[in-house]
Amino acid sequence: MNNMLGKKGNVACFVLPALILFVSFSIIPLIVSGIYSFFQYDGIGKMTFIGLGNYIRMFAEDRYFVKSVTNSLLLVGASLLIQLPISLTLAMVLARGVKGEQFFRTVYFLPVVISSMVIGQLWMKMFNSDYGLLNNVIRGLGYSDFNYSWLSNPKTAFLSTVVPAVWQYIGYHMLIFYAGIKSIPQDYYEAAQIDGASKWQVNLKITFPLLAPVIKTCVIFSITGSLRAFDLIYVMTGGGPNHASEVPATLMYNNLFRKGLYGYGSAQAFFIVVECLIFTFIVSRLFKKAEENASAI
Repeated sequence: MNNMLGKKGNVACFVLPALILFVSFSIIPLIVSGIYSFFQYDGIGKMTFIGLGNYIRMFAEDRYFVKSVTNSLLLVGASLLIQLPISLTLAMVLARGVKGEQFFRTVYFLPVVISSMVIGQLWMKMFNSDYGLLNNVIRGLGYSDFNYSWLSNPKTAFLSTVVPAVWQYIGYHMLIFYAGIKSIPQDYYEAAQIDGASKWQVNLKITFPLLAPVIKTCVIFSITGSLRAFDLIYVMTGGGPNHASEVPATLMYNNLFRKGLYGYGSAQAFFIVVECLIFTFIVSRLFKKAEENASAI
């Protein structure tokens, strides 16, 4: 009995510091934001309780917020339909043992370890209307007078931020997929080869089903990362021009720290957290059966 209590005490000693940090920097700020969201508050003066007034304002009165949510959902779609398929394809190719496998893993993962601020500055140079790489390539194709302002045009500003946002984390998801594929026992593939299964049949019947937990993890990371996107977009466009590239996080930042609307900004911050939790729950439910089938194999 004493030995068991001693083990629990040791576990508590190791877990407690991380738990304190998590509660202090995640749970408490979330609760405070949730409380502030029900008040009209400028951070200095008196807090006036307005109930759901901030939330009603978000969806019924603030057209910029609705636009920002739409943009974030478009980024989610781009991540799921472009980023993850590319990552999975690269992982499957590398997992076969191609020449220079370690080199390519490093190269693909390199953008992940570079600061988003640096990535944003890099892509701003690429989209520059005067000396940017993209415009220079188009001019080289014969359109010598081409001088399009990608980041200052409302029609293309947000799309120009989606491209680097998707590109930056391809290597991140690729590495997760790669590790998942490498963890699949080779016996399954050898048995499939003996049975004469094609590569597509092997992927369909073995790789994809056994990767279900990994795919679920990447889908959740991709969705929540897109819904929380901030730094890259803020560096490249600041949410402009004319709020065309706003996402909820950039709008929240401006309301909180530039306009001093602590109550309204907190409501937007709390909405982002709830939105991420809802999508995580939905994805977990969708993958529940696939995970059960994978664990049964």
